[in-house]
Amino acid sequence: MTTPVWVNGELLDPARATISVFDHGLMVGDGVFETIKSVYGRPFALTRHLDRLALSARRLGIPEPDTAAVADGVRACLTGAAADWPLARIRITHTSGNGPLGSDRGDDGTNTMVIVAEQRAFPATADVTVVPWPRNERGALTGVKSTSYGDNAKALAYAKERGGGEAIFGNLAGHLCEGTGSNVFVVTGGRLVTPTLESGCLAGVTRALVLAWFGGEEEDVPLAALAEAEEAFLTSTTRDVQPIRLVDGVALPAAPGPVTTKVMEVFAERSAADVDP
Repeated sequence: MTTPVWVNGELLDPARATISVFDHGLMVGDGVFETIKSVYGRPFALTRHLDRLALSARRLGIPEPDTAAVADGVRACLTGAAADWPLARIRITHTSGNGPLGSDRGDDGTNTMVIVAEQRAFPATADVTVVPWPRNERGALTGVKSTSYGDNAKALAYAKERGGGEAIFGNLAGHLCEGTGSNVFVVTGGRLVTPTLESGCLAGVTRALVLAWFGGEEEDVPLAALAEAEEAFLTSTTRDVQPIRLVDGVALPAAPGPVTTKVMEVFAERSAADVDP
């Protein structure tokens, strides 16, 4: 079943929802986006996601979206069939708008779109593959949830060719960074640790909630520590907390281990109690 699509303030049938071929989000990846989960028509952590969307736009140097209008668009798209879906994925895309055939930006104004689709639950555990290409923690797009996702698409394809369900990046310093659409936590010596934002990883909403609700430490983690961890898990908007079972085909001691199990319990309880924490 299809749901309406919201484009620049207008609610449209998906067959009529279009943007120009000159949109710079399409041509050069000059845009930002957010993915938000919805449970039976209720978006989770919408305020946090819209705040990050605006921050990404500022960091990219494009005009910020009207977050109040986007929130209305999200709610409008979650009516009808989407209200009955146990799990849905909301995609908000905000681009610099139409531009010339090059990197120079145009002056026609931004384009903003909201799309909702039903989402299958992730597997109970994750098998991950470490990819050979590092994140650049000093790059111009560090900390920006950018639509320039070619490196992620290539990395995820590389991982899946090798039996992984998620690809894991190190950074230029040789530290653990993130997945293509997830943050990473490891348990070492009984301590729960996740890479710092200075590692180049995205400031994930679920990552922040795990740190706030359960605790943990942010510090640089050697890339090799992932395969040597007592436990490890991924966090993301649509997977919540997902234990890692295999790293490059080698099993971790437990998936989930005792720390991960407790994190999963706390996250499930707190997120059920407050849909916009």
